[in-house]
Amino acid sequence: MSTEVKLPDIGEGVTEGELVKWLVQVGDTIEEDQPIAEVMTDKATVEVPSPYAGTVKELKANEGDIIPIETTMLLLDAGTGTGATKSPVAKESIQSSTSTSVSTQIPTPAPAPAINVGGMEVHPPVAESRVLATPATRRLARELGLDINIINGTGNAGRVTREDVLQAKNGATTSYSLPSSSAPKMEIPKPAFTSHSPQLEERVALRGIRRKIAEQMQITKHIVPHFTLMDEANITELVKMRAQAKQVGEAYGVKVTFLPFIMKALIATLREFPMFNASIDDDKGEIVYKKYFNIGFAADTPQGLLVPNVKNADQKTILELSKEIQELADKARNGKLSLEEMKGATFTITNIGSVGGTYATPIINHPEVGILGVYKIMDKPVLKDGKFRAAKMQNYTVTCDHRLIDGAVAANFLRAFFQKIENPSHLMLNMM
Repeated sequence: MSTEVKLPDIGEGVTEGELVKWLVQVGDTIEEDQPIAEVMTDKATVEVPSPYAGTVKELKANEGDIIPIETTMLLLDAGTGTGATKSPVAKESIQSSTSTSVSTQIPTPAPAPAINVGGMEVHPPVAESRVLATPATRRLARELGLDINIINGTGNAGRVTREDVLQAKNGATTSYSLPSSSAPKMEIPKPAFTSHSPQLEERVALRGIRRKIAEQMQITKHIVPHFTLMDEANITELVKMRAQAKQVGEAYGVKVTFLPFIMKALIATLREFPMFNASIDDDKGEIVYKKYFNIGFAADTPQGLLVPNVKNADQKTILELSKEIQELADKARNGKLSLEEMKGATFTITNIGSVGGTYATPIINHPEVGILGVYKIMDKPVLKDGKFRAAKMQNYTVTCDHRLIDGAVAANFLRAFFQKIENPSHLMLNMM
């Protein structure tokens, strides 16, 4: 009898994934939890494990196919592998090529008993699950009579861990949260393209990272009323400081660019203007002010534009920022970024100065409410004390969500940022 292995619910609101690569072939004998395929979703590639052991009988999809969750990926002749049974203390996480955990679905023979949460009876589902967790964690929750769907996960990307399940069983009711009513799904029109000379056109499927970028940009532009302010800063002193820091960085094997200095000046400005380090919760009608600073930066890669972020950037030195920025950029170019490394940014910097460009009107990385644009450095004459002097000038833009930020506030934000970026010595206490 054949057993179906389906694409599990990977979490993060994902509804489908692109099959990048099969890791098994027909006739292979696999164990429970063994990775069977690489699937790309939400700009990251994850390894999907099999919840069963057995021999691969049939592959039900081709590489490059877009597969909805709960769709059968392959058929197994079950029971012929070596890992058919595992205890609840089996390995707690399954690492992907991007260090991202994924969830699987394992059927159970009987429903778990109802539990009481906040005065309400909740009946745990037996086969359906909509949270991020490993098979061992799901099994443990079932054996303890808990509904894993209402346990808040503390692992990467919100994954429910074994410790979360045990804490919930021990009566930590704060670990539970009932699902709130979500806003209606936004339906954005998808106009068709009419070919006029089809023989001179080539059609390529909009898939993978390019498709995710398209979806995100379309949603953001639909939700957020954008406006952009532009101005130029005299960064002559910053150029000198960076040149000195570059020499120091080389001694430690770290490449020091302008970006960590810009991050430091930005964070100091965000502290003065907390509405820029915020988000709007449209569902609840609330402004969420964030007391942490995860600074994203746009990275141009062969696969498309990716936006990793430096967590707690305010707590790191220039050298630490430089090192982490380089590591994240390398991961982005090699397609090795994890979901965690691209989630949770509070504000984003997009820097196209290295490839040119005077000004642009960047699109905000929703649910953030602003994005700082950084452009090329130019030599210009500047009139000071009645005399022209050569100066290093750089253009900046700040694009804002007009629902939360007014034009005058944005102008003051940019001016405060310029005061810092033009006088980097004033930031020494924050930079070191």
